[in-house]
Amino acid sequence: MTTSTPLLLVNLAAEAERKSAEVTNWPGRIAWVVGLALFVALVYWLMREGWKWRSTLQGDLPELPQAPGTAGEPKLTLSGRYHGSTTAHQWLDRIVARGLGTRSRAELTLTDAGLAVGRPGADDFFVPAGQLRGARLDKGIAGKVLTEGGLLVVTWEHGDRLIDSGFRSDRSTEHPAWVAALNDMIEQHDKQTEGAR
Repeated sequence: MTTSTPLLLVNLAAEAERKSAEVTNWPGRIAWVVGLALFVALVYWLMREGWKWRSTLQGDLPELPQAPGTAGEPKLTLSGRYHGSTTAHQWLDRIVARGLGTRSRAELTLTDAGLAVGRPGADDFFVPAGQLRGARLDKGIAGKVLTEGGLLVVTWEHGDRLIDSGFRSDRSTEHPAWVAALNDMIEQHDKQTEGAR
């Protein structure tokens, strides 16, 4: 046996030891996964509590009106999505009371009586013609940002609040016709109101 043989054996033993070293620290990984799951659960719980708190702050919002039985002939209809409501012209101040914070599919119907919003899976509501204040194309509302003009925003009065509600049609080419029809309806209603005084 030569002098290099013990060195070779030592090198082989060191190499075998390196190969057999623990590759995965399972207790450490499990602790990280559990910690991450707890963190996600905490964030979700805080968001839920914030939503409840916001709903409590907005508890003075009256019940949403329901569509009358005889609303009249539809002027326009729209199928799409309801993206939420905010305080008028404050696109990040979301309103969650009375179910207005629940995103859903939406069926809009505009009649002489007002705007009916049918929402499968959420509460329907109705905006009487006298409470409509304006309509415009916009690019965002709390929690949803689209391209410029991708969102139909209807401003309406409910109780002592002005509210912006955001809708997106399945066919966005319908948005300009809705803006024109709503603003024309509001202008006619304002003229009738002034004439009655």
